Amino acid sequence: MRTRLLATAVVLSCVALVASGCSAPAISENPAVTVTADLGSPLAQLALLDDAKDYSGLVRAALPSSGISAPEDAPDQVLPVTVMSRDLSGDVPVTVSSTDRVIAMDISGSIAATVAGLGLLDSLVARDISTTFDEAAGLPLITSNAHTVNSEAILALRPDLIVTDGSIGPIDVVLQLRDAGIPVVFVDTDPSVAGVAELARQTADALGVSAAGVGLAAQLSSEIEAKVAEIARIVPSGDRLRMMFLYLRGTSGVYYLFGQESGSDVLIGALGGVDVAAEIGLEGMRPMTDEAMVAANPDLILVMTGGLASVGGVSGLLEARPAVALTEAGMNQRVVEMDDGEILSFGPRTVTVLDALARAIYAPGSGS
Repeated sequence: MRTRLLATAVVLSCVALVASGCSAPAISENPAVTVTADLGSPLAQLALLDDAKDYSGLVRAALPSSGISAPEDAPDQVLPVTVMSRDLSGDVPVTVSSTDRVIAMDISGSIAATVAGLGLLDSLVARDISTTFDEAAGLPLITSNAHTVNSEAILALRPDLIVTDGSIGPIDVVLQLRDAGIPVVFVDTDPSVAGVAELARQTADALGVSAAGVGLAAQLSSEIEAKVAEIARIVPSGDRLRMMFLYLRGTSGVYYLFGQESGSDVLIGALGGVDVAAEIGLEGMRPMTDEAMVAANPDLILVMTGGLASVGGVSGLLEARPAVALTEAGMNQRVVEMDDGEILSFGPRTVTVLDALARAIYAPGSGS
């Protein structure tokens, strides 16, 4: 407690310096290591830290492959199918007659990954910027300016079906595509274990493979619940790590804290950490302030790889935001990064994402 109070006092001093226009001293970045997920190797067999707070430096959590595990044979489809879709006008029936040319799009890439996990990868004819798994790499991109939909690019692809959750748009453009005669099905992408299962079922229903959706939902739920329980068994007793997720886009001057209902809270909970953004009552995504960092004072910060690179790495982040530099995480450069399209993707890759992050947090010495 005394250590944390002292650290908070130092951060308060830093905030005062920022307000007075003073800059932080140059910061040298500690060497980074990369830790890769391995579902065949139990976490308990790793060289775990005796104290999860006793580590300094950047760790990159990686997947052995960004590919999606899928059945060898595509499931039998029953088409046409009519499903209920909830958009701005409420629940509306949508009839899907063909899935030869499908576009699946959302802010985390979860829907496209679910389509692939159902064994219908060949139906996808495009990808959004968050769909980064290997098998989709060659598909044309239909988003521009981050998560903005390019309607002309979509229309040129002549899709039979668009599956989305409304998280990318603008929504008016998506509804215009529907009004142009393209069936648009809105599904739920709640960032949780239950949400992963529900997304599998809803996506499968829209594609006419309901039975496959039920099977995938059960499989993913079982795998994720088992991984969360495995992680819980290796979390050191005593104080849990206080974690925070930062969304960074240095080229645009964007520094955001992710709080409750952003997905990061579920991720941190599954990793056995304390979500300090939720602890201070932060909901959704909010611009980062020095005061918020003082109140949170995380032991460890989670970031996207591309976001961290955009601010010049850990040293760039700490120099740009002195309040971060003097939190517990900042003083120890205790940062864990993962690829942008993976870290908050709730779907077929979630269990591997959790495994990689758990290794990076609790056994960073196992990396290279």
